Amino acid sequence: MDLATVVGLLGAMGLIVVTMLMSGDLTMFINAPSLVIVFGGSLFAVMAKFGLGQFLGAGKVAGKSFMNKIADPTELIDEIVELADTARKGGLLSLEGKEVGHEFLQKGIQLLVDGHDPEVVKTLLSKDRTLAEERHSTASTIFSSLASMAPAMGMIGTLIGLVAMLANMDDPKSIGPAMAVALLTTLYGAVLANAFCEPVADKLKLRAAEEAMVKNLIIDALLAIQGGQNPRVIDTMLRTYLPESKRIAAEAE
Repeated sequence: MDLATVVGLLGAMGLIVVTMLMSGDLTMFINAPSLVIVFGGSLFAVMAKFGLGQFLGAGKVAGKSFMNKIADPTELIDEIVELADTARKGGLLSLEGKEVGHEFLQKGIQLLVDGHDPEVVKTLLSKDRTLAEERHSTASTIFSSLASMAPAMGMIGTLIGLVAMLANMDDPKSIGPAMAVALLTTLYGAVLANAFCEPVADKLKLRAAEEAMVKNLIIDALLAIQGGQNPRVIDTMLRTYLPESKRIAAEAE
């Protein structure tokens, strides 16, 4: 679970709700027509911009990104160095049956054990990494589109409310509900865009970059193991992926 995402989103929504409660009865901020215009209109408009599979898959990608924990690069490097030491002593076949904690690393080890050429290993794993990046990119773009569409739908709702208000100026009772639609659609659009969709889109971009870095590290490691490089050389090479502070901490141990 990504704690920063959960706390951030719930915190933002919570503060908005608390502010509403401090302003009076929460029910006055609930308006069915406004909800339909902003949430329904935004979803359908964005759906029209993408394929149905891409649109429905965006939620799944976002969920997996928040629930799945990105592997700790330092721990991953330590595990890879142990595998490199095993392979150097007993050959690549000695890696067969080895249990590792990362699915992508496990897939790569199996390719080595099966005896594929280095170029084949690199091509297959790079393709896997690229497709994952594309899925994250599409999901991020969809949430960014929702963030752009929600305020626009809020403006449409505002115009609808104003038209309804002006068309019924002779009926004082209708002015209040029409003005509520006009103002609440703008509010809903701003909240949906800024307190949910935009943060999710940015988090997906961050997760995509983190996942790509880890997979690049694994690809470099597997090719080095297959090439028979010294485990110490592999360790030094892979630690270039770490921030300088973590490199210094690892060297001090």
